[in-house]
Amino acid sequence: MNNYTWLVTGAAGFIGSHITEHLLTNDQKVVALDNFSSGKERNIEQMINIAGEEAAQRFRLIRGDIQDFATCKEACKGIDFVLHHAALVSVPHSIKRPIETNSVNVTGFLNMLTASSENKVKRFIYASSSAVYGDDEQQPKIEGQIGIPLSPYAATKNINEIYAAAFNHIYNLECIGLRYFNVFGSRQDPDGAYAAVIPSWFKALMKNESAIIYGDGENTRDFCYVKDVVKANICAAMTNNKRAFGNVFNIGLGKQTSLNELFEILKGIAAPKSEARPQYAAFREGDIRHSVAKIDSAVSVLGFKPEYSLQRGLAEAAEWYSVFLN
Repeated sequence: MNNYTWLVTGAAGFIGSHITEHLLTNDQKVVALDNFSSGKERNIEQMINIAGEEAAQRFRLIRGDIQDFATCKEACKGIDFVLHHAALVSVPHSIKRPIETNSVNVTGFLNMLTASSENKVKRFIYASSSAVYGDDEQQPKIEGQIGIPLSPYAATKNINEIYAAAFNHIYNLECIGLRYFNVFGSRQDPDGAYAAVIPSWFKALMKNESAIIYGDGENTRDFCYVKDVVKANICAAMTNNKRAFGNVFNIGLGKQTSLNELFEILKGIAAPKSEARPQYAAFREGDIRHSVAKIDSAVSVLGFKPEYSLQRGLAEAAEWYSVFLN
């Protein structure tokens, strides 16, 4: 990879910090934009410690909000690639606060698209979500077929894809969307009000507490390790395949796992001697029953191929949680 200057929005977050760390350890210059509404100072510190002192000289942090266009425009100056990950990502939060979710995820996204276009950024890579599939029952999920969004969050990600396709067509801004399925790994916060299932269960099992499953546990998900998501971003940025531009691609493992199966795998890794059993609660509004990605397009067009099995990713993540939670 040649030397470029990258802008990572949401760089203090779970996925953004992993992407930034990868870029810095591969001799790239990185500008990070984050308002720390959900991102963590500790993620930036850990990332810089891993990347090293020399890499820190190629890193610049902007504390700012994507809802402010002037901030976005300033952040995009001199940037080759934008990797956009700043967003409000919780489905339950979006149901409670749809206007706030729209302001960040749609207005903020449009600000970043416009700022990138005006600054002649080479390429705009952005995080979409499997939530856009909504009530579509087809399995596995195929990019060209989506259903009705089941939450304001899902609706915002759908709108993001429409805007990106428009900017690709009208302004010749090379846009590539990555529809993430259920991403997991180190730095994923187990303490938030809407924490994802894997970090929540790591915490519960390591502290011998009850792990909650919403529903009957037969819901299925496609769990993708964060390092494979980092790889997908680099593949999207470096591809020369013109079929990628203006399009969106599923990023997942391509395998489905039920929550009951996940619990047993995770317990075997995090607390093999524990007698803990899951505690079942009512289904949550906005949850999708089944979800698994068909990743053929990402493989053929972007050159993306996941390297981590669910078990391998969980084992690596467990090492981080064992330190973080003690």
